[in-house]
Amino acid sequence: MKKNIAIINGDGIGPEVTAQSIRVLDTIAHKFQHQFHYTYCLMGADAIDKTGNPLPDETIEICINSDAILFGAIGHPKYDNDPNAKVRPEQGLLKLRKSLQLFANIRPVTTYRSLHHLSPLKAKQLDGVDCVIFRELTGGIYFGKKELSEDKTQALDECTYTVAEIERIAHLAFKSAQQRRKKLTLVDKANVLETSRLWRRTVQAIATEYADVAVDYMFVDNAAMQLILSPKQFDVILTENMFGDILSDEASVLSGSLGMLPSASYGVCTALFEPIHGSYPQAAGKDIANPLGSILSTAMMLDYLGMPKEATKVREAVDWTIQNAFVTKDIDPINFYFTSTIGELVSDYINDKIGGDVNKENVELRKSTII
Repeated sequence: MKKNIAIINGDGIGPEVTAQSIRVLDTIAHKFQHQFHYTYCLMGADAIDKTGNPLPDETIEICINSDAILFGAIGHPKYDNDPNAKVRPEQGLLKLRKSLQLFANIRPVTTYRSLHHLSPLKAKQLDGVDCVIFRELTGGIYFGKKELSEDKTQALDECTYTVAEIERIAHLAFKSAQQRRKKLTLVDKANVLETSRLWRRTVQAIATEYADVAVDYMFVDNAAMQLILSPKQFDVILTENMFGDILSDEASVLSGSLGMLPSASYGVCTALFEPIHGSYPQAAGKDIANPLGSILSTAMMLDYLGMPKEATKVREAVDWTIQNAFVTKDIDPINFYFTSTIGELVSDYINDKIGGDVNKENVELRKSTII
């Protein structure tokens, strides 16, 4: 199978973690007889520095003509610390989402028993947690009309949704629930917001098409509490843009590290895959960033490209590294392994070079792995 993949390294640790995902993709291509053609594009602070534009038109064109997009991270302190900056890295990502109509952000939340100690929750609350959040990505308050009064004492952020915007992501969420535990939770604020009432009516109508999926409804404040009290109750969570942004970040602490969680953004013509962590500029160039969020995003990309067997192999490799305590500094600040070492181990597992006992001394010395 031949696939064209757009690569956006982005800022900070983005290039480092993405490099490990490409290493994994190259291993998959070799093992399963695929061909991946990569085209590198600019976006974010890197693009501003080189072109003055956070999202050059060339990047949009390449992404439109690709089968999938692999993205690293975005953001830089020189813009984060300057609230008056008129051109910002984040503008590139928002424009890309709008240009490609990347309307559905999908974030799986999985916990690993060996990492339970890193979560603020007790282990008994983490066992069995396996849910996925479907966040609407191109509507709502983030993209609504914005106004500031002339005297700067009053501001407006308008929240708008249409039935069509709700329907297209709701169908994706219901279909996902059918392949999982057949439960969907709509999170809204229908007791207060008119947009939430539109979400609820629309989802109630669509639910009749998916009789095998149990649907419940939860106000966002209660959902935030339930994610901490009893996260294992959730299967598929469907919600609007801002609620999804907040809840998915909250859910990320369940795994023990932001560096662990992947995401996908599905659009009209293609899809983008990225770890949920930020650019973490303090770690850039030090080979200490956790690449597993990016590698697991690559597994999601393989599923999207119709390669489920290959995706399963990548996830097995990630599980193996975690179970054998091959982890980066964010997980174990004392006995940690380098970003590139983790990528090499995942690739070696995929190639069936490792899988049993490993000589950790040689791994620490960055030598070839010895069984």
